[in-house]
Amino acid sequence: MGAGIGAGIAAVGAGMGIGRLAAGAVEGIARQPEMRPQLMTNMFIFAGLMESFPFIILAFAMWFLFANPFVGALTSAIGAL
Repeated sequence: MGAGIGAGIAAVGAGMGIGRLAAGAVEGIARQPEMRPQLMTNMFIFAGLMESFPFIILAFAMWFLFANPFVGALTSAIGAL
């Protein structure tokens, strides 16, 4: 349950971060239109870096869900019933 909550929080945080990044880029372009190519390049680079964070958290969540050391004990306890 904690892994799912952690993955959800990571996705929400990344979405909010990318939204703020895009808002800042649009504001910067509105102030200085000649800086558009540099701002867009930086925006896409940092958006990609921010988007990788939820995927890393998802990988850890799957690892914690499926690499549980107590799975063997649980299956033997269920089999004994």
